[in-house]
Amino acid sequence: MSEVVLNAEPREAKGKRAKYARQQGQIPGVFYAHGEQSLSIQVPKISLDPLIHTSETHIINLRLKDGSLKKCILRDVQFDPVSDRPIHFDLQGLRENEKLTIDVPIVLTGGTPKGVREGGMIQHIIHRLRVSCLPKDIPDKIEVEVGSLEINQSVHVNELTVPNVTVLENPDSPVVSVVPPTVIKEPEPVVAAEEEMAEPEVVGKGKKEEEEGAESKPAAKKAAPKDEAENKK
Repeated sequence: MSEVVLNAEPREAKGKRAKYARQQGQIPGVFYAHGEQSLSIQVPKISLDPLIHTSETHIINLRLKDGSLKKCILRDVQFDPVSDRPIHFDLQGLRENEKLTIDVPIVLTGGTPKGVREGGMIQHIIHRLRVSCLPKDIPDKIEVEVGSLEINQSVHVNELTVPNVTVLENPDSPVVSVVPPTVIKEPEPVVAAEEEMAEPEVVGKGKKEEEEGAESKPAAKKAAPKDEAENKK
């Protein structure tokens, strides 16, 4: 487990003054530990960024203004919903013989899976694994080999080997899968459907004309007897 030093100073700015501090490149945060009073602090954004944008877990040696050091981990970071910039962070203090719960990054290794080379798609479902362990046993990361995965194959939580930790995730949950490619069914041509709808109208029209012609013929036969009677007179 790699360790880094993070320099911090006490934070007194609140409200509008905290906003001004952010504009000056300072990010407000809090340090807390079991049995200790929490501390309001602030650190330069440039120092916090490497701890946020990383694929590894770090133990942080928080160096305060009085020169004291406190071992901790980055527990939480809040981001601005518009700019996606960090606006607040939480540091959790560590005790040597006290277990803690932590999310450890999962890193995929082994290159492109075999199933992807054959046309499938990879789905990375769990990106961080929640575990419980002592500070000395915190893993930097958890590597999952995916190079041999074929289509319709997955790696589940219960297949991961993480020494000296208790995994707190559902053991049957898939971590990464290779799924078949999505087949998009083309819609049927609209023109053919319109032609099928139009055909009954033509047949119906012809039938109507035949019925009208049949009705007019009996009228002509009825007129014949009247003409014969006039000729006899």
